[in-house]
Amino acid sequence: MNGSKSPPRVLKQYQSKRDFKVTAEPKGSKPAPAHSASPLLYVIQKHQASHLHYDFRLEWAGVLVSWAVPKGPSLNPAVKRLATHVEDHPLEYGGFEGVIPEGEYGGGTVMLWDRGTWTPEDPDVEAALRKGELKFTLNGKKLKGSWVLVRTKLGGSTKPQWLLIKHRDRFASTRDILLEKPRSVASNSLLAEIARDHQGNVAKAAKGDPPES
Repeated sequence: MNGSKSPPRVLKQYQSKRDFKVTAEPKGSKPAPAHSASPLLYVIQKHQASHLHYDFRLEWAGVLVSWAVPKGPSLNPAVKRLATHVEDHPLEYGGFEGVIPEGEYGGGTVMLWDRGTWTPEDPDVEAALRKGELKFTLNGKKLKGSWVLVRTKLGGSTKPQWLLIKHRDRFASTRDILLEKPRSVASNSLLAEIARDHQGNVAKAAKGDPPES
């Protein structure tokens, strides 16, 4: 299933936006070959740039197909989160946590907020993406169960707009997972701590952390 009948994907847009002599983000050479037997990577990176958002990424056709979710995912099926489809990222980006220098594209602090694997619920992922309705199951450390991404005309952006929605299953909840579990799944750090450890802007990063109780 992974990559079957998938058109080749390139990383030119991703690479053209970044100066890899300055940023520690992975460059990525070309999309990795797809292997049907390999689990598909899923990752969410909490990103305090000019504005706080959550980067939702699904491995497909050798890259991470990516959406920026301003308000982050919700476990509540009644809540629809706007998700802007952005450029594909290299698979290596799924392991990136640290600081993008100010002045660079996306300058700010990046946290590995969640990661795991995902399973398409549609037999033809490419057709689902073209149609604008991708159903899938997440097996992350924080997010699990059935979800859907649905393309919409909301948002008034030139970039394709989607909605990220949790399906009703045993993992659905009205709990605020963003406040309950604000720490990195890689380092157990908050954004401010990641910024401090990577010589970033701690005060700016702290704006993305929940207030202390």
